[in-house]
Amino acid sequence: MKKKHLAVYLLMLIGGHIVALHAQNVIPMRLEDLFQRAEESNRSMHISRMAEQEAEQAVKVSRNALLPTITGEASVSFLGDGKIWNRSFKNGMKADIPHYGNNFALEASQVIYAGGAIRSGINIAKLRQKATMHDSEANRQNVRFFLVGNFLELFKLFNQEKVYVQNITQTKKLIAEINAKQEVGVALKNDVTRYELQLKSLELAVTQIRNAREIINHQLTVALDYPDGTIIGIDTTIIGTLPIINSEKEWQELATQSSPSLQQTRTAIEIAKEQEKAVLAERIPSFALFAGDKLDGPITIEVPPLDNNFNYWYVGIGMKYNFSSLFKSNKKSKLSRLATQRIKKNHLLQQDRTRTDVKDAYVRFTEAFTIYDTEIKSLQLAEQNHSVVMNRYLNELALITDMLDADNAKLNAELQVVNARINILFNYYRLKKTTGTL
Repeated sequence: MKKKHLAVYLLMLIGGHIVALHAQNVIPMRLEDLFQRAEESNRSMHISRMAEQEAEQAVKVSRNALLPTITGEASVSFLGDGKIWNRSFKNGMKADIPHYGNNFALEASQVIYAGGAIRSGINIAKLRQKATMHDSEANRQNVRFFLVGNFLELFKLFNQEKVYVQNITQTKKLIAEINAKQEVGVALKNDVTRYELQLKSLELAVTQIRNAREIINHQLTVALDYPDGTIIGIDTTIIGTLPIINSEKEWQELATQSSPSLQQTRTAIEIAKEQEKAVLAERIPSFALFAGDKLDGPITIEVPPLDNNFNYWYVGIGMKYNFSSLFKSNKKSKLSRLATQRIKKNHLLQQDRTRTDVKDAYVRFTEAFTIYDTEIKSLQLAEQNHSVVMNRYLNELALITDMLDADNAKLNAELQVVNARINILFNYYRLKKTTGTL
């Protein structure tokens, strides 16, 4: 019987919602549609993708260190005449110098060994790209959970409005009947006043519900980059199938593998280790091949100067060593080791937080099923009470107020059953978000 009543109520809910969709020309959306739209249009996710592209480009830039360095230089100049003196700066005489000078130089160098500094720089860039992808995934999980929460809240508000509107209709009928009885002197004015106050309270509640729906709908349309005035339609079939309760151990293992926060701290440890290698590389000399060609004129090292061009080329291998690293790198190395230790501790802390979050989400998820079972039982009792009061009312053994109270109790019980199913879904998606699998 309870399944029959629940199915009828759901069909009424869905049917009323479909009518509302046509009347308001809203956009019907499923959760999958929300997620897809967010991938395409959400600004926060656009920024995340741009950050990924930036990190990818940074990797390409870091690889430039493997390429040769080529420099060129060219200049023209005007040379003034020289002056010659003896050692006592006496007997000066003018020395003619060709006035127009030129210089051209081309040099290429290629690092062949740098102690692993170049490779560490590339690895750090790759790891930072990986960290950016983890940040992007964490942002995706947050955006999706935001959409889920608001989507389900819209469903609840839609459901609540439906019940309140029915209560308003019933209250108005009751007021009309009491007014009729008052006219013949079998009811008091106080009875009318009491139900008129109740009617105003119900109408205020409906206004507040509609305002809340408008606010949440606006939040969704902004997040999904829809134009102002767009109304998000509710996919009421989402509560048709409830998720399965897996063991907490499975969820904990899933979080260990997929949680973006844990992946972020693991990557941070890898980056810190590469930075340690980069610091150690400073103590190692670097070697590079080089080659060049130069063309100078005039030749001013001769006396008198020669108005000629002088060209020469060279090749060789060079070594470079920063001797200051002998007394500077020790402090930097200690700093990098301390940073690595801190990041490792932070990873352990994040593991504890993740386990705690999964535990909390799992307990709330299983609790939601208990609440649902309780609401099902409450609905059964409300239906039984409604049946009893209905029979008494038909036999003129109960007042219309008793009948309306029974109707309201039954409507509220049905409302709580649907809300309990929504609550199960919310806690399920919260658990998925906590494990990074939403």
